[in-house]
Amino acid sequence: MSLPPVLASHDQLFVNAKRALLEFLSRWLPDWAVIGVSMLVTIGAIAAVAPAIMMYLTWLERKIIARIQNRFGPDRVGVYGLMQPLADGLKMLNKEDIVPRGADALLHIAAPILSVVPAILLFAIMPFGRNMIAADLNVGLLYLFAVSSVGSYAIFMGGWASRSKFSFLGAMRSVAQIISYEVPGVLSAVAVIMVTGTLSLVGIVEAQESRWFAFTPWGFVACLMFFLSGVAEVNRTPFDMPEAESELVGGFHTEYSGMKFALWYMAEFLESFAVCAFTVTLFFGGWQGPPVPFWTLGLLLIPVVVTAGRLPVPARAVGAAAVLGATVLWGVQPIPSWIWFLTKTYVLVFVLVWFRGTLPRLRVDQLMGLAWKFFLPLALVNIFAAGIWMWFPFPVGTAASALLLLVSAWLLVRVNAPAPMHPRTYILAD
Repeated sequence: MSLPPVLASHDQLFVNAKRALLEFLSRWLPDWAVIGVSMLVTIGAIAAVAPAIMMYLTWLERKIIARIQNRFGPDRVGVYGLMQPLADGLKMLNKEDIVPRGADALLHIAAPILSVVPAILLFAIMPFGRNMIAADLNVGLLYLFAVSSVGSYAIFMGGWASRSKFSFLGAMRSVAQIISYEVPGVLSAVAVIMVTGTLSLVGIVEAQESRWFAFTPWGFVACLMFFLSGVAEVNRTPFDMPEAESELVGGFHTEYSGMKFALWYMAEFLESFAVCAFTVTLFFGGWQGPPVPFWTLGLLLIPVVVTAGRLPVPARAVGAAAVLGATVLWGVQPIPSWIWFLTKTYVLVFVLVWFRGTLPRLRVDQLMGLAWKFFLPLALVNIFAAGIWMWFPFPVGTAASALLLLVSAWLLVRVNAPAPMHPRTYILAD
């Protein structure tokens, strides 16, 4: 007996499910209505997935940092604390919304909404897997930089509308930081555009079928700059100067409470996920992965589910049976593309959280100097290195581009090194 088309290919499971739904509805609905339903299904999927990702990124971050600090993290609400994000969301809904006296009430509420909208719009061009992209734009990379830059307006609007010195200083710091790190972030992606000849994110992923760009000299440098610039743009540690608690209380969101504060929080976590996802897309092959059979993944997951001591025995039995059934059903097929994409993305999410649990906050002069004095010139040199890599065949091009980047990085470190400290001389009065 053959499998239903929806289940035949786990790589296209969600794509086939949507197609089956539209084919079923096309029997009774006109073509224009089917197109409308298709758009609503895609929008609904993004609107449901984005908040879920945000909620459980907060849980994941608290768990990882707790382990770094030799703690357990949230474990009281639900099994392994998995219901803690829902409890926090309900708490935010019940909190009082306080608007400072003298604040611009309209802009005060519009700013957090404006910060969330571009963060969710980024999911429209995120290639979660093969054929799993809401809008495959031929200018997808340009859309990415255009939409992500809107967040700086929301932050400045929120800080200015609060009529608070702490909020305004935090907003000014944040806008300066975002603008500064947008420049090397965009220039690092120029090398990818030059090598692939396309602005389509799907085209960039397909160009990495034989080799991921992160494993080339210019791609490794561009990947580091793109990822770190993205971390700085979303104000994450060690670039969280706009939210310095010791100086600014909470920065630009000091005067926000309740659900409006939760919207700022949501925007930050969604943009953090987007930074990791687009780094994977541009430099780590996106959904591309080695053709590992699905049964290897199943054999790894079954012991994990069975040994989950906090889960009740019936839940463990059902979970193990579901994984075993999927392993038997898709055993010889390769691991689906969407699993590869999410795995690589969450590895970078772990690195991003690792930064927060390990690194101290940079001083403001170090933060701005890294962008303008190191990343910017290195990004310009990296474009020439990518040209050398393209023009000359392997291994000459690879060696020449690597040498150019090594020498340039060494020179920039030497030029930007702080002046040596000289011993002080004290002249004492008689």
